[in-house]
Amino acid sequence: MTSWFDFLLVGLAAVAGGAINALAGGGTLITFPMLTAVGIPAVAANVTNTVALCPGYLGATFAQWNDLKGQKQRVWLLVPASVIGGLIGGILLLNTGEKAFRAMVPFLILLASGLLAIQTPVRNWLVRRTSQSTSSSGDSNTWVVLPVGLAAIYGGYFGAGLSVIVLAVLGLVIDDSLTRLNALKQAISFSVNIAAAIFFLFSGQVVWLAALVMAVGALVGGVLGGRLAGKIKPNVLRWVVVTIGVIVSIIYFVR
Repeated sequence: MTSWFDFLLVGLAAVAGGAINALAGGGTLITFPMLTAVGIPAVAANVTNTVALCPGYLGATFAQWNDLKGQKQRVWLLVPASVIGGLIGGILLLNTGEKAFRAMVPFLILLASGLLAIQTPVRNWLVRRTSQSTSSSGDSNTWVVLPVGLAAIYGGYFGAGLSVIVLAVLGLVIDDSLTRLNALKQAISFSVNIAAAIFFLFSGQVVWLAALVMAVGALVGGVLGGRLAGKIKPNVLRWVVVTIGVIVSIIYFVR
């Protein structure tokens, strides 16, 4: 990034990403490509994106804090697994190498777009499953550690679409309401993100000015997204983002 115009583009992408995350999810499919478009290397762009998104994950977790009450056992079990997975993903990212990671980017974006595309069917399936639930004790808590840990590794490595994976895993293994599972998902996603972000702080790869601009932009976008809720159909916006993600992945493939 060498000009004020680059920072403006990144800031606007962050505003859009923050609003999209608040309305439908998938903001990373906007912010990460923009960081690479202004000349930031792919690994540094991914690292910077992870650090910049931390405030958003923190806010989402606190927003559902009350729904985490009564899930102390799950939190103590899954948060450490999430932290370890996030660290492993971060280590793998920094040891992948710029050339290899750039070659993987189109596949990762395509995967994230696919995950975003199935978000509604996954959520509908969870609604049906949890509506038939008669227990909220979560007898299979221990069985969810491994898949959550594997999802956390992916989240530390790239992150886009992590929430869909985690929510699907939780709904498949734990017998509880969708509201409580969603709150647990937020805590897990935040743990993965913050673990990777703290690790990245010492990597020398964070483009700090871009991260600061993005953090502010994402915060503004989140507020705007909250106010637009109900005026824009999330499914329509989600498919717009999915389409953008597919187009971006094709561009990376051609490159």
